[in-house]
Amino acid sequence: MKKKLFQNYNFDFNKNEKKLITTFCKQALKQMEGNDQYFGEVKAFSSVLEKINSNEETVKLTKDEKTRLSFQLKQNIDSISKQMKNSFFIKKWLMKSLFNQYTSLYNQHFKG
Repeated sequence: MKKKLFQNYNFDFNKNEKKLITTFCKQALKQMEGNDQYFGEVKAFSSVLEKINSNEETVKLTKDEKTRLSFQLKQNIDSISKQMKNSFFIKKWLMKSLFNQYTSLYNQHFKG
């Protein structure tokens, strides 16, 4: 099987996906902004946030931005999954919607 020579990092997000990614990036920036250890992540997430807020139909990400965003989404999915396993019914019910949104976004755009 041949490996693709060039990857396409253009994404067509719908309105809900854009809002979810915007919220996700803002939350990540709040958590990492003061720490110099996360300079690369802060730069990538702020760039993703700018591109999504530019109101263009197609969002063009760099390889680094796509990699960091997909990795953080996957980490969030795993974390929410673990929290849901160890929680009671009401917390599971509240977190299930967020879990489904992240999983859908990851599987549709970033998996593979």
